[in-house]
Amino acid sequence: MAFPTAMAAVAVALCAAFALAALGGAEAQQLSPAYYDDSCPHVYDTVRRVIQEARASDPRILASLLRLHFHDCFVNGCDASLLLDETPTMRSEKEANPNKGSARGFPVVDDIKAALENACPGVVSCADVLALAAEVSVELAGGPYWRVMLGRTDGMAANFDGAQNLPNPTEPLNDLKQKFADLGLDDTDFVALQGAHTIGRAQCRFFQDRLYNFSDTERSDPTLDRSYLAALRESCPAAVSDNTCLNNLDPATPDTFDNRYYANILSNRGLLRSDQAMLSAPEEGAVSTAPIVGRFANSQVEFFQSFATAMVKMGNIAPMTGGLREVRRNCRVVN
Repeated sequence: MAFPTAMAAVAVALCAAFALAALGGAEAQQLSPAYYDDSCPHVYDTVRRVIQEARASDPRILASLLRLHFHDCFVNGCDASLLLDETPTMRSEKEANPNKGSARGFPVVDDIKAALENACPGVVSCADVLALAAEVSVELAGGPYWRVMLGRTDGMAANFDGAQNLPNPTEPLNDLKQKFADLGLDDTDFVALQGAHTIGRAQCRFFQDRLYNFSDTERSDPTLDRSYLAALRESCPAAVSDNTCLNNLDPATPDTFDNRYYANILSNRGLLRSDQAMLSAPEEGAVSTAPIVGRFANSQVEFFQSFATAMVKMGNIAPMTGGLREVRRNCRVVN
């Protein structure tokens, strides 16, 4: 596995995370890393193979698949509702503002599901596909490995309004922390999960206000490093307010899952407002997050350990297990 020196620490952290899952009620108790060991024993290898093939032509796909799992779990829990296409009677979460024009990777999810349906028809849920794809993506980018809790079933309806309320990079830090806290994720989980921004890109429109009109001051964000500000202004000119040009979330190592993201923040080079605010917005609660940013910047092992633990916790947000649910044959539509 990637970064073997960090694996022992990650394994120790996951013991606590699995214990937490076991205390999460009857539904969480049904989730298990071994859920498909008999019914679809090659599920992990299949997911990994399809993602590796997709990565060859699309280096961005790892970050995109990781983001899909986040955006799924934060609405209705981890139920694959994000994957449902729009119908005449149901608005798709894909059309919500935080997802429209930015959430991507759906065809790769289709390819994973098709491969699994060929090997194990009707067995592996779309929600579990997203959870596995997120772990595989992190690992392939050089990040930690964790044993993914499995056994979810798929929801049968999207929640457009819920998707409209997904965490937004322009929101105040205290509002973002509260959204995570409402789902049982503490400040360490919040800072660790923000570390997913160590890979991937963001469109200019998500941070353009920081360059030209921060908080309606008609000035740039004073926390931005001046040379970094100049480079971003070249990429994102003021004349194009809806600019979709892509910029690396981590300008130092944009495609490697490491702790450089936190070092960037310490140097005032956090791309999104929500990144830099964890250090530079004491009036919004950065007193509790800034020390965590510093710890993760100084220890990749600690970051990996905390990220893996937080991902297991996030994957146990209201898991869909049993009841009036289903395992979709096609992730885009109900059976």
